Amino acid sequence: MRNLLKSCTAALACLGFATQVIAAEPLKALGKGEGAVSIVAWAGYIERGETDKNYDWVTDFEKETGCKVSVKTAATSDEMVSLMNEGGFDLVTASGDASLRLIAGKRVQPINTDLIPSFKNVDERLQKGPWYTVGGVHYGVPYLWGPNVLMYNTDTFKDKAPTSWSVVFDEQTLPDGKSNKGRVQAYDGAIYIADAAMYLMAHKPDLGIKDPYELTEDQYKAALDLLRGQRKLVSRYWHDAMIQIDDFKNEGVVASGSWPFQANLLQADKQKIASTFPEEGVTGWADTTMLHADSEHPNCAYMWMEHSLKAKVQGDAAAWFGAVPSVPAACKGNELMGDTGCATNGFDHFDKIKFWKTPVAKCATQSECVPYHRWVSDYIGVIGGR
Repeated sequence: MRNLLKSCTAALACLGFATQVIAAEPLKALGKGEGAVSIVAWAGYIERGETDKNYDWVTDFEKETGCKVSVKTAATSDEMVSLMNEGGFDLVTASGDASLRLIAGKRVQPINTDLIPSFKNVDERLQKGPWYTVGGVHYGVPYLWGPNVLMYNTDTFKDKAPTSWSVVFDEQTLPDGKSNKGRVQAYDGAIYIADAAMYLMAHKPDLGIKDPYELTEDQYKAALDLLRGQRKLVSRYWHDAMIQIDDFKNEGVVASGSWPFQANLLQADKQKIASTFPEEGVTGWADTTMLHADSEHPNCAYMWMEHSLKAKVQGDAAAWFGAVPSVPAACKGNELMGDTGCATNGFDHFDKIKFWKTPVAKCATQSECVPYHRWVSDYIGVIGGR
């Protein structure tokens, strides 16, 4: 959490900024590669076969372009924003709760899609995504998308999937006869307030929440109260995927919001783990590869963005992470993904996922909403017991 407050430093980043962004000129032509490209990415997003030799979409790129890829793994969107604010990177695989902040803070630059021929193959549902497109200008290219699932221990739940997020929000006896207290986790990121708001949308409709990212003061207070109650149950606020995996294997954690990535790795390790979409719905992420405003290797960066949209790369990356590719052609004929992988990972549930986005004061569904900088400071307080 050390960089959370730092992440909201841009003057417009926590306000109603989208219509105020003035686009700079995107790159006009692609030149020779500079020999390197550095990427801030989620765990599992940029693989070179070190964990599993079947998953490698870096080695061939380096051979073909001469651009050596280096990766800095980030655990939260707030960390990604902080790293991009500090500079020294070319690209970032930003989720929707970070992308508009990066645009408003002028940390990323417009993209010339004419220099990325494969952009035309991107899913039409993503081509003008409001989380990375401002005033008709693209600030990146889609990468992967997917849900934040409820991951659970199948022994604990007697091989019957939990139907509600209540197993992580409300103290209760689980099917194995033991309390959930100390056996569940919550996400270590302020955007998790939206998960609480989504839960309240279903269980307290009188609050009138229409969008879990657009909350009035009363709705926001209700979400914080729910999270303060949840704190008594939580054994750890997770942000490192590998640590969460270890907690499910060795520390007695039996239920948590998670990414398909963790569930897939645990299942591959023969752990008694499954995941589900609870009845209240799920939040999710649609991630965008964005180019730093001061990139030192823009040509290699553009080459990587084109490479990232190849059907083979999309299918392999989606199979590894348990995500949905942004290029529909990747859903068929990929050995690792299989022809049913996209359906399994949620391709047909796009409209059911409440995708991460940056909360702003000037919101669409309410007259006035609590902006993100409040979410940041207040969630730190929740975790700290305030």
